[in-house]
Amino acid sequence: MEIRPVPYDHPDAVKLDAAVQAEYDIRYGDGGDATPMDPADFRPPNGTYLIAYDALGVPVASGGWRVQDANDEGNRDGDAELKRMYVVEEMRGRGLARRILAALEEDARAAGRVRMVLETGTKQPEAIALYTSSGYEPCEKFGYYRFHEDSRCYAKYL
Repeated sequence: MEIRPVPYDHPDAVKLDAAVQAEYDIRYGDGGDATPMDPADFRPPNGTYLIAYDALGVPVASGGWRVQDANDEGNRDGDAELKRMYVVEEMRGRGLARRILAALEEDARAAGRVRMVLETGTKQPEAIALYTSSGYEPCEKFGYYRFHEDSRCYAKYL
């Protein structure tokens, strides 16, 4: 397995993003994540986007982080927001998400970020289990979905 940074608008990233959006729609019935995203958000040093490729060069997992500082959506100075964590169904249960998460945390720490934050939902119990087992704790709600009942926010100091 090879994990490498790619632009958020790279064709492999677009493909995986479409897959995660389809999964969100199935789980929540809302058409997918409506959070505004800009490929520039994931350009170093203000973020990064990673894709894991299998031995045949097929993209099988992704995730990114972007800078968030104090704003009117509840973020704090020094935050790095985790976004678009996804593993294709046939590759789940092999530790790929955990490997990408660790790489993203290290990258955000190296960029001077002090806290990794994320928003997920109650219909993603696998995500909640990954994050809590990786040291994330519930935190005050932030971001686009902060007023939604199904929204859950977590944070981990880097």
